[in-house]
Amino acid sequence: MLQVRDGAGEMLGVLFDRYQTPLFNFYSKLTGDRMLSEDLVQEVFLRILKYRQSYRPGTPFRAWVYQIARNARIDHFRKFPKQIALEPEMIPPVIPADSAQERQEVELLQRALQQLPEEKREILLLCRFQELKYEEIASLLGCELNTVRTRIHRAIHELRKNFQHLTQRTMLKRAEATATENTPPRGGHYEV
Repeated sequence: MLQVRDGAGEMLGVLFDRYQTPLFNFYSKLTGDRMLSEDLVQEVFLRILKYRQSYRPGTPFRAWVYQIARNARIDHFRKFPKQIALEPEMIPPVIPADSAQERQEVELLQRALQQLPEEKREILLLCRFQELKYEEIASLLGCELNTVRTRIHRAIHELRKNFQHLTQRTMLKRAEATATENTPPRGGHYEV
């Protein structure tokens, strides 16, 4: 980053190669919108170039990039009100092909994540998917380390609750469908 800051624009390509996929994954899980995620990633790199002089040596670069990413998302939603729509291709591609149940659980988990308030979804994505350290998240959010721990704990608790609720609803729907299939026709007799 120091080379980019000092005017070596070609080094931005190296940063792009390293951070483009993690930023895209961060945005896609946060917004559920593939095209918006791509646009926001591009905006982050434009801002890195524009604000490169504000980067201070010794500052963790990853935290600085995610601060820019947060600001770009906030600015976007100030201009354009939110419309979160989960696109099917946004579901993580690490689904084992041999298990329909695991595939369903991943879909339910993604839906449960989308149901979280944005602040909780963001902090979970930063620590669990982007693998930022708690200290980096505290710096990024401008809060104490213990506050980050508490927020993550509460977000995980709410995610678990959402997931369990969605799982129970799915099981109930499946049981109702099975019961409907096994209900005898009017008159109480099955035809042979």
